[in-house]
Amino acid sequence: MELKLKVQKREKNERLGNDFMPAVLYGKDVENRSLKLKRLDFEKVFNAAGESNLIELSEDDKTVKVLVKDLQRDVLKHTFTHVDFLQINMKEKIHATIPLHFVGESKAIKELNGSLMREVNEINVECLPGDLIDHIDVDISVLISFDEVIKINDLKLPANVKLMHNTNDVVAVVAIPKAHVEEAPVVAPVDPKAAPVDPKAPAAGKEEKK
Repeated sequence: MELKLKVQKREKNERLGNDFMPAVLYGKDVENRSLKLKRLDFEKVFNAAGESNLIELSEDDKTVKVLVKDLQRDVLKHTFTHVDFLQINMKEKIHATIPLHFVGESKAIKELNGSLMREVNEINVECLPGDLIDHIDVDISVLISFDEVIKINDLKLPANVKLMHNTNDVVAVVAIPKAHVEEAPVVAPVDPKAAPVDPKAPAAGKEEKK
């Protein structure tokens, strides 16, 4: 998957119109640079790349590989307002986050009316940038009963991708459906016109002892 994005140098204190957003490029042995780019262009690329795919960032005739490392959004409009790009050395291993995609059909959900509980939605890995993958599939069809669980060490990763997790961490399990709430006993409505009951009076059908 080739994802390309054009950027421009941002001058100090430069004010940007609504079509542009500010960005920063940084990295190991890389001088921090202030950039600007078209907001719509970034949104399209980020929707495909997320934070686990490399993006080819180009400025004039210079091109570098980057990852999105930090994002800021407008609280009300939810539009992107700022992005940090980390420049990647393709020969050095990096730490990255890879999302999990849950696929398949669980018997415990379909036939036993259980609910899928996702304990982990992404994992941290170490690998060379060229070995990054955009997601990992988690097959929930193995969850055939409430006793079954999927753990980190059950995930299938490429040989060159190293997990940075406790391998016994639970990824997913099917929860037992909640029991129905017992119905409360029916209480007969009280007639507001009825005479009040004397608690000391004998119960109906019993004679008062003399």
